[in-house]
Amino acid sequence: MLVDANILIYAVDASSPYHPRARTWLQDALNGHRRVGIPWQSYWAFLRIATNPRAFVNPLAPAEAWRLIEAWLDAPATWLPEPGPSHRVILHRLITDAAVHGPLVSDAVLAALCIEHGLAIVSNDSDFARFREVRWVNPLA
Repeated sequence: MLVDANILIYAVDASSPYHPRARTWLQDALNGHRRVGIPWQSYWAFLRIATNPRAFVNPLAPAEAWRLIEAWLDAPATWLPEPGPSHRVILHRLITDAAVHGPLVSDAVLAALCIEHGLAIVSNDSDFARFREVRWVNPLA
């Protein structure tokens, strides 16, 4: 599985109605027996959003957000999915086939990682439904 940033954000944002389920799901996943892929793109998005006072009711200090990222990186089940040799071709296909543009490009990058590594995307974002080759799992539904 590959975790989208919104799961990380909801797991930390106590003001979100998704917080209890996201926090429990993430804790269980990170302490479970299955590998949990969290790519740099998800960490960067978490850092950008969680420290932004316009996006978070109680934004995190950058050092606090980074400590969370380090804890997730150090969790027993975590690994970092990286783009491989097929990434460019897969991403191009996704962008052209699904008419991806603007903010959806980030989703296409994650979808390409999923395809390349044979992973499902774990996200609360229904935009992933547009990528037919990717299995989308929403643990908050």
